[in-house]
Amino acid sequence: MTDLKFFATTPKAMEDILVTELKQLGAKNVKAALAGAYFEGPLETVYRVCLWSRIANRVLLSLATFTVTSQEDLYDGIYKINWFEHMGPDDSFAVSFNAKGSKAINNTHFGAIKVKDAVVDQMRKKFNKRPDINITQPNIRINVYLQNEQATLSLDLSGESLHRRGYRDISITAPIKENLAAAILYRSQWLDIAQQGGSLIDPMCGSGTLLVEAAMIAGDYAPGLQHKQFGFLHWKKHDSQIWQSLVDEATQRKQIGLEKIPTIVGFDQSRRAINAALLHIENAGLQSKIHVERRDISEATVAESWQQGLLVCNPPYGERLGNSEETAQLYRTFGQVLKKQFNHWQAAMIISDPELGFRLGIRSQKPITLFNGPLECKLLRFSIEEKNFFTPKAKSQQERIEQIKAEDTVADPNAEMFANRLKKNIKKISKWVKRQDIHCYRVYDADLPEYAIAIDVYQGEKTWLNVQEYQAPKTISQEKAMLRLSTTVNEIARIYALPKEQIYLKTRSKQKGMEQYEKLANLGTFETVEEHGAFFLVNFEDYLDTGLFLDHRPIRLKIQQQAKNKHFLNLFAYTGTASVHAAIGGASSTTTVDMSKTYLDWVQRNMALNKNLSNNRFIRADCVEWLKVEADKSDPEKSYDLIFLDPPTFSNSKRMDDNLSIQDDHIELINHAAKLLSAGGILYFSTNFRRFKLVTEQLGHLTITDITAQTIPDDFSRTPRIHYCWEIKCP
Repeated sequence: MTDLKFFATTPKAMEDILVTELKQLGAKNVKAALAGAYFEGPLETVYRVCLWSRIANRVLLSLATFTVTSQEDLYDGIYKINWFEHMGPDDSFAVSFNAKGSKAINNTHFGAIKVKDAVVDQMRKKFNKRPDINITQPNIRINVYLQNEQATLSLDLSGESLHRRGYRDISITAPIKENLAAAILYRSQWLDIAQQGGSLIDPMCGSGTLLVEAAMIAGDYAPGLQHKQFGFLHWKKHDSQIWQSLVDEATQRKQIGLEKIPTIVGFDQSRRAINAALLHIENAGLQSKIHVERRDISEATVAESWQQGLLVCNPPYGERLGNSEETAQLYRTFGQVLKKQFNHWQAAMIISDPELGFRLGIRSQKPITLFNGPLECKLLRFSIEEKNFFTPKAKSQQERIEQIKAEDTVADPNAEMFANRLKKNIKKISKWVKRQDIHCYRVYDADLPEYAIAIDVYQGEKTWLNVQEYQAPKTISQEKAMLRLSTTVNEIARIYALPKEQIYLKTRSKQKGMEQYEKLANLGTFETVEEHGAFFLVNFEDYLDTGLFLDHRPIRLKIQQQAKNKHFLNLFAYTGTASVHAAIGGASSTTTVDMSKTYLDWVQRNMALNKNLSNNRFIRADCVEWLKVEADKSDPEKSYDLIFLDPPTFSNSKRMDDNLSIQDDHIELINHAAKLLSAGGILYFSTNFRRFKLVTEQLGHLTITDITAQTIPDDFSRTPRIHYCWEIKCP
């Protein structure tokens, strides 16, 4: 029989793999084309391609090419074909029509109707009967591609797309098609690895497509053995004897090959995904050849009996997770797992954003472009060897913190110096903490310039450590700063015998305005701590500060001790800790003013936590404007016996009419607050602006006493400028 001409289609960027595959299957004159390849051969060759190709989508038999400059040309070109050689009047058929650059026909539906009309008219003229149209399961599929004025007419011998092997449940959505999975495995040299006995692990296996395709490749399992709807089965020129002999051969090869499949394992954290994978594995008849289990990526490990081989996966992209930080964290975690658990393995993964691959911290070979549907992706391939490891540059402070907390090794030779100082501080402060019954305190504050961090201990139901890194100067490289910070985190965890989940790390850079109050996350996790009989909610993750300024512990205690039967006013209240102390101390009333709804809600939750505290007002207002209005009233009923005024250094909040600068505005704030004092009342004014200068000349009518030294607790004695505090009375 004369060789026939065919065209096999494939997704973009897989043409070269298809060409190699076609040649291996005996095709002649193979030539790559956009999204496919031309080839020639007898029926046996095209049957073999349909049965064995893991890459092709469709295989088209070329019937004719002709010029189309009008609708009539299309009709005539189709009508000239002797359709009686290919189908009968009792058969059903469907038409696939595509056009590109055609002036004659640019509507694909209209073009398909013209093709259908030509076939039906020819059949009706001879048999006085027409074949039926069946779009879903036709006996014959006719394919027409019109490019400019050149039409190519073909029969689709594959029928249903060849990527549908038959093992996957159509109701289960999978992130990659079977032929893309096969292409990934081909590009990753899986067949060579499998033939040497190497294992394959997919730690994010989803519904198991990569696992099944890997087993089929390793087991010499023809992907078309379970394909149900080949387009040639009802074709008049179909040779069932040749086809059956090829099926028998493939079945025999499968039986032999299945005995040679090496270890293939899949993990996934989703129970639904594991159930889907088990179903697909069973449908493919591979249930005894592939092991899957529910396991998070952080728990992916290698059993001793598994020979080193290939780790391959299709991890979630940003498009699938929908959260860029969540996705980046997943890849950082994945990189750590690869480095710790899969040393000396080969790895391959397909991703949509090369930057995500960079988060793994393992140098890869040159990426290969592949398309997952319309989405352009990159296939990363790398050897998991220590020489290829690196620490990716963090894109944000939060990412940098996550990198540091993920490190387990300490390479800084000066680590012992930091550890000794921390132990010394712990020993020194422990007696004082116990004697004073203090549960939240600072234990280290940049004692060693090389380790410029602050460590605060919070004791409640558990012990939590809040570690704040002071931003390193530009003269210190990021690598060196990362090394030092990694050292501190590991040493802190070791000395306190705490899991890293109870150690919170933040970077405190030079702040402006309200930046200290800006949100870092939105997790909403609060813990409860105690201070001198008062209970507070603290948050270690969502904000730079926790909700409890530890250096103000003494002034809060002083307020508690002086509040009995007094009316207390708390301005710029933040989370209202001073208000709680006043209420516990027996204040007749407390008034708490802050501009933030978030923090006023926090104040009320702190009050509720302490129970049975009554006569508490919560006012949401710009404190500067509120003070002006209240001071102008001069209403004795609005007088307060005790006031705490602790403004931010600077604020340019959109909710304020004017910017606030504590150095420029403190005189007006103090004067207005002093007008609200009752006879014999006390105003405590505090600021943490280290360059602050109190302008006493314009406050001469007030009695002002510097009590800063009395309000700096022992655990902050290393940094006596942590805040300034004055006691102010009216004459």
